[in-house]
Amino acid sequence: MASMVIERDHSFSDDDARERMKALGDYFANKHGMTVSWSGPDKATITGRYMVVTVEGSVILAPGKVRFEGKDPGMLWRGKAKDYLGAKLDKYLNPSTPPADLPRS
Repeated sequence: MASMVIERDHSFSDDDARERMKALGDYFANKHGMTVSWSGPDKATITGRYMVVTVEGSVILAPGKVRFEGKDPGMLWRGKAKDYLGAKLDKYLNPSTPPADLPRS
């Protein structure tokens, strides 16, 4: 299986980054009906669909970094998937937005 990787650096504490990624998981679940399951404090599995693109992968938190690694949706949808997921990571890791202001639905 080909994989797609999107990484973002951040300067948050582990707890702050975790809170932000949990908010993003809530957004995916509430807005798109995706299944988000945490297998530990620093790893979530996401499965579901955004429009016509199947999202299937994991979000992994490490000190100073968030990484999405998942199934490559194929050449036709790869750009859209990377743009969408990358933009969501950028939004939820934006230090000027307090966690309480991040959308959850």
